[in-house]
Amino acid sequence: MRDYQEDARLDALYQLKLLDTSASESFDRITRMASQIFGLPVAAVSLTDRDRQWFKSRVGIDHFSIPRDKAPCSEVAETTQALVVEDLLANPCYADSVLSRAGTRFYAGAPLITSDGYGLGALCVLGTEPRQVAPFELAALVDLAAMVMAQIELQHAFGRIDPVSGMPTRNQFRDDLIDLARDYPGERRFAVVVDLARDDQISKITRAMGGARVDDLIREAAEALRSGLGSDRMAYHVGPTQFAFLSPSHLDEAAYMQLLQSAFASLRAASSVRFVTSVAIGVRPFVLGDVPADDVLRGAVSAAQDARRADGSIALYSSSNDTAHQRQYRLLRDFGAALEASDQLRLVYQPRIDLATGRCIGAEALLRWRHPRLGDVSPAEFIPIIEQTSLARPTTQWVLEAAMDQLAAWQQTGMNIALSVNISAANLGEADLIERIQLGLLKRNLRPDQLEIELTESAIMDQPDQALTMLRQLAGAGICLAIDDFGTGHSSLAYLQRLPAHVVKIDQVFVRNLTDAAGPDFVLVETMVGLARKMGYRCVAEGVETSEAVNVLTQIGCEEAQGFLFARPMDVELFCQWIADSRMGERRLMNSA
Repeated sequence: MRDYQEDARLDALYQLKLLDTSASESFDRITRMASQIFGLPVAAVSLTDRDRQWFKSRVGIDHFSIPRDKAPCSEVAETTQALVVEDLLANPCYADSVLSRAGTRFYAGAPLITSDGYGLGALCVLGTEPRQVAPFELAALVDLAAMVMAQIELQHAFGRIDPVSGMPTRNQFRDDLIDLARDYPGERRFAVVVDLARDDQISKITRAMGGARVDDLIREAAEALRSGLGSDRMAYHVGPTQFAFLSPSHLDEAAYMQLLQSAFASLRAASSVRFVTSVAIGVRPFVLGDVPADDVLRGAVSAAQDARRADGSIALYSSSNDTAHQRQYRLLRDFGAALEASDQLRLVYQPRIDLATGRCIGAEALLRWRHPRLGDVSPAEFIPIIEQTSLARPTTQWVLEAAMDQLAAWQQTGMNIALSVNISAANLGEADLIERIQLGLLKRNLRPDQLEIELTESAIMDQPDQALTMLRQLAGAGICLAIDDFGTGHSSLAYLQRLPAHVVKIDQVFVRNLTDAAGPDFVLVETMVGLARKMGYRCVAEGVETSEAVNVLTQIGCEEAQGFLFARPMDVELFCQWIADSRMGERRLMNSA
């Protein structure tokens, strides 16, 4: 079992607070029934802890636990499948187990599975002689295991009612939906999720007025929902500030959406926090029995997030949006593993060309990801996702380390070119970033001017004071700085003048269609180049794809360019060959001259 799956399974077990609790007749009664059905002396409700099998209930056993290693109940918990071992001594997995050494020959276990699908352990029976299992015996054991789980849920019934709102929780919503699907299969319904506020709004209320005010908000909304739905309808508290309910059957979609819109406009108008929160409503149409209960709720929550585009808005479930959200989550989940793997991430290199000489004087290092199942994932897709999470720091560090390793390798072969690396706005808050860069350069005997750090104009303006402080420290360390995507942000000239940058990179959106001095982009590019040069910056044009653009850029004084006209981003082997071919061509020209 993968570590994250095992951690989730253990978390589900620990939340139930069953381990090391006293024996209970409600469990013992079921255990005795299992022993009697099989006619065997030993039976137990065995919970699979991190390193032990602990017995919540036991018949014919004196001790409270055994080691988890080579315990059959551990396999049942991990696979969530029933297991029968007719003879432990004849089974290579369990011949040398604690049970077999104690004289146990026969084992049968049925899984204890939570509503979320986690295996907590097993209801098991054991015997001292090998034997087979009749189908009715195994079926009875599975039923008894389900009774054990029902008893566990009953003992934790308080988890079915939220203590603040007094409403049934997400687990109850799911069970009720499953019951409805069984009783009314094929019936069309709508699941509605009401999200009271964004996370940042709740955080501000908590910070200003305390958690009790948030509880008041939840109680107020819960009461309004109860009143609006009436005594014969049920609402559920399915998230910290999220409520859900089901529509009646046989409703017209357009009419129901209009009804919800007007009803929640009234609810919003009566809210005591209407000026500091924004309600979003998601609606998921479905057919009972066709869609799993968890997917119904998840789809409605997804629609509520789509509705966040406008205050007080309502959105209908979109399968395409839902698929996109699921893909984003999958990429985020898998990227952490990619950082630890040795064969998924790599750098590619795009040359930067000096327009006056036509020589390659540097390159930009660009991150690429080859997902083991999805194939190549565009950086335009995965980088914006990881930049918003704690993965931003290790990702930037991975890129820095890989880029400096490559610089060191090139230096040993006599290829001395500068390499630029992108960092994100999230990295500006890392107090040790400059120290890490300096240490990396020192360890590899690299000069600071061999590495260039690129930061987008937009990222700089998101945190202008923090950016200015860090950029000054980087410049003080002798590291070259570049403002990327110049012209797309909202920086002021006064602020730009204060930045200790050496290079500005004019965004490709202004360059791609640059064909002649009469084109609409010419004035903009000419102005940006002229302004940058007067402020002491070296100019690099990105996205150059035509010789006409090169002519215009050279004419207006732009010093460097990069783009598909010269070369696409290349793996290191191709890049080195490209450099070698370019220099060979230069030598031929010199010799012919």
